[in-house]
Amino acid sequence: MNCKYNFSRKVNVSCKEYTLNLGSKTYIMGILNVTPDSFSDGGDFIGLEKAIHHAKEMVAQGADIIDIGGESTRPGHMEVSPHEEIERVLPIVERLIKEVHVPISVDTSKALVAQAVLESGAHMINDIWGLQKDPDMAKIVAKHDVPIIIMHNQDGTEYKKDIMEDIIDFLKISIDIALDAGIKKEKIILDPGIGFGKTPTQNIHVLSRLDELNSLGYPLLLGTSRKSMIGKILDLPPKERVEGTIATSVMGIMHGMDILRVHDVTENLRATKVADAVLRGTTLWIK
Repeated sequence: MNCKYNFSRKVNVSCKEYTLNLGSKTYIMGILNVTPDSFSDGGDFIGLEKAIHHAKEMVAQGADIIDIGGESTRPGHMEVSPHEEIERVLPIVERLIKEVHVPISVDTSKALVAQAVLESGAHMINDIWGLQKDPDMAKIVAKHDVPIIIMHNQDGTEYKKDIMEDIIDFLKISIDIALDAGIKKEKIILDPGIGFGKTPTQNIHVLSRLDELNSLGYPLLLGTSRKSMIGKILDLPPKERVEGTIATSVMGIMHGMDILRVHDVTENLRATKVADAVLRGTTLWIK
């Protein structure tokens, strides 16, 4: 494990009226699942007012970005149609654009959903299939000139080569798809896809080698929040995995992660402030 990342990468990512000054601090992305079957909080925030309240609560706690998911991504989840996904997320996007002052991301792999939410003002797209599922996704993102989070994913947990080599090869293909479609280099953010197409043991191995992703030269996002590998280690249900999540969050920062995607904003932000002060020399938290 190499934890000697030098934090020299500085990238300003434009999200319409907002700019993420990546490298200046670790950004916190708050998760807003509006699905009945998500692994951690399925059903907790169904209903427009519940969802809006929780989003505002996360912003008040310090979330820099809100990421809205309208389809569960847990193993064995039921796929929903683009129409149903749009019905779930679009009213929330429309409200939050007016009522909070942080970028709104939508977690979707469907171009039709991306088109609908971007036309309504969403600021970025988080694609768990890295632009490799829907052939129209990349051009929709390029058309709207917004950031794209490209995540590694695959069916099954078998890898042809070394797991990190395979992840990097997948991400390189996705980067080429993005650039060929006209997405600007400075709009691309990469995610190793912890919990997707990987066993708990493989997830831990990837976590120990996150620094290798820096060779790609793009900003990085890490999503370990309440994941099953933490549950396996601690033998705890999802909502009791906060401390385990924080441990992985700090490890991620040590390896150069720029954004942390989390359920528990307050706790992760507190840990992030301390980690940034030590690792990045960030003193904006110190009064």
